[in-house]
Amino acid sequence: MHPVLFHFWRLTIYSYGFMIAVGIMVGLFLARRQAAQEGIDRDKIVDITFYILLAALIGSRLLFVLMNFGEYADNPLNILKIWEGGLVFYGGLVPAVAIGIWYIKRLGLPLWQVADIFAPSLAIGHAFGRIGCFLAGCCYGEACALPWAVTFTDPRTLAPPGIPLHPTQLYSSLGLFALFAFLVFLRKKKTFQGEIFWSYVFCYSVGRFFLEFLRSDARGSVLGGLLSTTQAIGIPLAGISVFMFLYLRNRGTTRHARR
Repeated sequence: MHPVLFHFWRLTIYSYGFMIAVGIMVGLFLARRQAAQEGIDRDKIVDITFYILLAALIGSRLLFVLMNFGEYADNPLNILKIWEGGLVFYGGLVPAVAIGIWYIKRLGLPLWQVADIFAPSLAIGHAFGRIGCFLAGCCYGEACALPWAVTFTDPRTLAPPGIPLHPTQLYSSLGLFALFAFLVFLRKKKTFQGEIFWSYVFCYSVGRFFLEFLRSDARGSVLGGLLSTTQAIGIPLAGISVFMFLYLRNRGTTRHARR
């Protein structure tokens, strides 16, 4: 759509990188505000965010490169051009969660309470990032003849030009904004720590599984092409989220009964 927002002298501002930055800032602002309301040090939230983002950036880029290795074999320096697009969410989510758990425990903070604080921020930050995907043309959908199909014309776009496509990036963004609203609502109703975070993981995994059927960009496959790489990762994540949801709920109920 508009891969480049504008040029300023020798500086080029890419839409993808700009929207990622917007998502990070909005998510961090909301997480710090919620942390303050729950008595958690806001500065520690900033520290945790730094490590989570670093792990997410490395992991999401690494998985994208592995899934599209042929495109980078001859030009390995292009691996560094993340501002042009090319991050796989699940590739970043897994290491980000692992690093986040480690650092939260290191700071001596309540793990699942902090995870619940971050969950809505993850959803809304990702929603802005998907708008960046749309502007850059990555993560595009299959050809379709629907009234809302989008045709990319900019020669710098990552999508195939001149073909009406499903705007899967916008489908994802709208879904993530809706998920953010649901998680904020759930925050007022939650009965145990970790409920919001694992609800986020489950809802996103299920929604992403079905959205993958409309995607057309190269993103790897398993089981002879039956599932995309993302779907293969999402299925166990959904299962883990259900298990953790039930485990934490039962643990919370048990502790409450003992009191």
